[in-house]
Amino acid sequence: MKRKKGNADRLTAGAWWSRNRWSCVILAAALVLFIVVRMAAVTLEQPQPRGDEYAEYETGVVTDILSDSTEADTVADGGYRGEQLLLAQVRSGQYKGETMQVYNYVGPLYGQPLKVGQRAVLLISTYSDGSHTATVYEYDRAVGLAVIVGLFLLATVLVGGKVGAKSLVALAVTLVCLFWILIPLLMKGAPTLLTVFLVCAYITVVTMVILGGVCRKTVCAALGTVAGMALALLFGLLSQSLLRIDGLRLTDVEPLLQLRQTGTPLSLRGLLVAGVVISALGAVMDVAMSISSALTEVHTVAPDRDGRALFRSGMNIGRDMVGTMTNTLILAFLGSGLSFIIYLYSLGLDPRQLISSPYMATEVISGIASSIGVILAVPLTALITSFILVKDKKPKAPCGSKPEDKKLPKEVQ
Repeated sequence: MKRKKGNADRLTAGAWWSRNRWSCVILAAALVLFIVVRMAAVTLEQPQPRGDEYAEYETGVVTDILSDSTEADTVADGGYRGEQLLLAQVRSGQYKGETMQVYNYVGPLYGQPLKVGQRAVLLISTYSDGSHTATVYEYDRAVGLAVIVGLFLLATVLVGGKVGAKSLVALAVTLVCLFWILIPLLMKGAPTLLTVFLVCAYITVVTMVILGGVCRKTVCAALGTVAGMALALLFGLLSQSLLRIDGLRLTDVEPLLQLRQTGTPLSLRGLLVAGVVISALGAVMDVAMSISSALTEVHTVAPDRDGRALFRSGMNIGRDMVGTMTNTLILAFLGSGLSFIIYLYSLGLDPRQLISSPYMATEVISGIASSIGVILAVPLTALITSFILVKDKKPKAPCGSKPEDKKLPKEVQ
């Protein structure tokens, strides 16, 4: 009997297609759009011929330590200073298998002493006469990074199950869009704010479809997310106009300014607000999906509730989320700049000097504008969801539920 019941629960190919056809259509359209935009974003350039003198980064393993003058510096909080002369076997590239003498220069802010058997990235310089030398660039962190990422993937799948696996697919889509679409477009001179907003909207739609399919819940969540991002963008523009500051005053924009001066048509002024939109995207999606999902469940259980009642329920749910999400964004920005904040504190700056500093202005805009997007996503999502739900008087099962889940238990009815 159990076997028959299990077979009955399985969706046939026709039933699966009927249930997921719109999701497949939208994802297929999104893939076609991605390919088209990717082709437009990337400029095919002929590879530059390598000269007689060049440098390569290859992996190697330390086989012996010939000399070691490194020692801990108490003034530098225990950081090491000095140099090592090592024997290292090259494990990749044209010199693979060759054992070379390499120097490892160590300081508190760069490098670290190496031991026999440890892997390192070697900077191998080849000269016009065919000779070559090598130095240690850094400790090889590829294996450690792979372990960390693997643990993250494992934890996500073990705890989240199928939904966790879907979230990893959505995360991969997000990263691909940012690195393969957004950055190449910006490097080709595309308008910064419009490009960032459209790419984030694209990520929102694809992520919602992957996680929940095409249904009222995901439609409402996507609309609420896009609306929240739009308001975060507008508030960021208003804030930078009031504070007379833009992306040119970011602390790490100088290399990009030099890049622009060499001919790359990168628009720098919009980078401040663009960073606000990107940083707020995840939190806004979280809030919008939570409110949309909760209101959909409420409507399923109590279909007689009118739009105002649903909106009030959404606001009550959203208020509990606003405090934690706002703290999350503000603390994320403060944590990313903690070392510089400690440095500013140590200077004992005059309050007026600190308040008028570009760093303070950019951090305030980044933190508050992102939080505004999250806060205003609450009423917007609640309004959109309640409006769409009351249009359909017949409650439908939430996305991903089984057909038998449509029947409510007696105590709920």
